[in-house]
Amino acid sequence: MAGLLCGTKKKKQVSDLHEEGKNAINAPLLPSSAELLPEDLLLEENAERSMLDPTSREDPKFKDLQKVLIDWINNELEEDRIIVKDLEEDLYDGQVLQKLFEKLSGRKLNVAEVTQSEIGQKQKLQTVLEAVNELLRPQGWTIEWGVDSIHSKNLVAIVYLLVALAMHYMAPIRLPEHVSVHVVVVKKKEGILQTAQVTKELTTTTEMMMGRFERDAFDTLLDHAPDKLNVVKTSLITFVNKHLNKLNLEVTELESQFADGVYLVLLMGLLEDYFVPLYNFYLTPESFEQKVHNVAFAFELMQDGGLKKPKARPEDVVNLNLKSTLRVLYNLFTNYKSAD
Repeated sequence: MAGLLCGTKKKKQVSDLHEEGKNAINAPLLPSSAELLPEDLLLEENAERSMLDPTSREDPKFKDLQKVLIDWINNELEEDRIIVKDLEEDLYDGQVLQKLFEKLSGRKLNVAEVTQSEIGQKQKLQTVLEAVNELLRPQGWTIEWGVDSIHSKNLVAIVYLLVALAMHYMAPIRLPEHVSVHVVVVKKKEGILQTAQVTKELTTTTEMMMGRFERDAFDTLLDHAPDKLNVVKTSLITFVNKHLNKLNLEVTELESQFADGVYLVLLMGLLEDYFVPLYNFYLTPESFEQKVHNVAFAFELMQDGGLKKPKARPEDVVNLNLKSTLRVLYNLFTNYKSAD
């Protein structure tokens, strides 16, 4: 009798599971590209789960945003010898997020360094996210992430968190504009799975995102006093030529002549009074990657000289972004204007 009852119960569970699956399949709002997973069918009443639409996962702008964030994390945590390759797989346990927040904030969190168990990982995430939320919530951020979403490798939640941190700490990166993704939300109500597609906006325009930052002199200059731009460019050209003329080099166009990084590297050597070995950079760069290498190397020399890391990305200078090039050169001008 006990065996019969057990068998009947199992059949009913299978039948219920099949019925829920059928309801989900017939749900009109479920995008055809999204697939329900077993854990969706076993949701508790009124519980919900979200998943990234596969078409959004392959969106080039979304992939570019992930790459920018990965490069930023790896650059920040270079001294810790941490290398992130995949946001979902490398950030879910809280270890990298802990190190990143400690580096950005200058705070040491009271958490175990290495945690293998799920409970330990979630406890670490709880501590890290509490510290992050205390920092960001007063600034008007909507908290779009949580312990469960991060630990379950919810890529949208992870990206939301990283974008917020990058913007708050004025990371020297350029986030791709207008990146949105479609998320499928599955919810169980009265035993029936209901689905809906929601659009999540991850980034807006550079101007709006920069609005959270303190705008610098060049933002104001380009927006409100473009007539004075030539005066600034003339001053910077005079400054760089004062030093580059020692190598019989001359600059007439700031954005184009510094775009390959060669003059930036040579200028740093002149300002700091040392010879830069030619094997450290490309004297006649041909590819985009070689130019980015040169500009990035020049940025390293600036930091070695005691300057703050430039806000601009090397890619922006290579892409002839005038504002980025002006920021870099003005930083040199303010620090070396009295140099012979």
